[in-house]
Amino acid sequence: MKIGIVCYPTFGGSGVVATELGKALADNGHHVHFITYNQPARLDFFSENLFYHEVAVSKYPLFDYPPYELALASRMVDVVRFEQLDVLHVHYAIPHASAAFMAKQILATYGIHIPVITTLHGTDITLVGNDRTYKPVVTFSINQSDGVTAVSQHLKDDTYRFFEITRDIKVIYNFIDLKRFSLKPRDHFKKAIAPNGEKILVHTSNFRKVKRTQDVVRMFAKINAVIPSKLLMVGDGQERPECEQLCRDLGVGDNVRFLGKQDAVEEILSISDLFMMPSESESFGLAALEAMACKVPVISSNAGGLPELNIEGETGFLRDIGDVDGMAERAIYILQDDARLLQFKENALARAKLFDLALILPQYENYYRQIIEESKAKQSS
Repeated sequence: MKIGIVCYPTFGGSGVVATELGKALADNGHHVHFITYNQPARLDFFSENLFYHEVAVSKYPLFDYPPYELALASRMVDVVRFEQLDVLHVHYAIPHASAAFMAKQILATYGIHIPVITTLHGTDITLVGNDRTYKPVVTFSINQSDGVTAVSQHLKDDTYRFFEITRDIKVIYNFIDLKRFSLKPRDHFKKAIAPNGEKILVHTSNFRKVKRTQDVVRMFAKINAVIPSKLLMVGDGQERPECEQLCRDLGVGDNVRFLGKQDAVEEILSISDLFMMPSESESFGLAALEAMACKVPVISSNAGGLPELNIEGETGFLRDIGDVDGMAERAIYILQDDARLLQFKENALARAKLFDLALILPQYENYYRQIIEESKAKQSS
């Protein structure tokens, strides 16, 4: 198949999933064309089946805000026409689904009927669900898509709750590449971070308020008071200065390292004992899955799709949003017994294997074929 993928080219979850999916599809022999304003962050290798088409946005002074949606639609029209794509797969509803609808209408004037699949990732639904500014466009764009997928059952339910959706939504979970995300022997690194055998806790995110990174620091302070430990904070964002100050205020600054954005996060996860994700909202929890694949159990909130991934008392524990005491208490329970910690680590890996890319990729391929065939049948009827 010739597949067009539209996504945000960043380290955010939707961009990562879209890029990794495209790379896997290319490895399976499909021709994959990425259409976006920058080369995706994880599109980091050459393949004869991978193509990148940049969306150039006009900087004409008439516009206060560059009209990216129009430029994207035009670029999609161009790529579909001249690369003869079979399907367009747009990740994240805003503005990709509406731009794809516009492109589809333009292509129809050339006698080209391209099916569009929209994958919903989370904040495009949960945040916009409370914003009347975009709601009519998002509702229309989803309903006009030929196929719609969501990365968790919870996100599917939220979409029906927030919007008047008439289309069926298929749940296809996020996935993990177990060839990349796996436990790696990094004992020298672990000794450098925890020279006295301290437990290593880790958090990775974009440090937005919704990630509740200050809760991570508060949890760590309570854990460290009982179990000697170190905390690795991976990522960057608006909450980092507040987190750094909170570390000083709580007296744990010497035991916390802020590592910034890291490409090889699997190296850090490989030396970690526990992953902390107290988020206010998570459609799925891809960062937690990456940790689990590296045999790291998870302490998380019970927000969004996290209960579909993190199994209570098996791969870790879930507590209510903001329950710092409860999360810290459960973390201590796991960490204070080495045999118990080992069992949780094994359980985490076993759970992660259920989301192996090799299991999820065929679901997307079959869905592409289904939507393409349905589109052909609709045009011939």
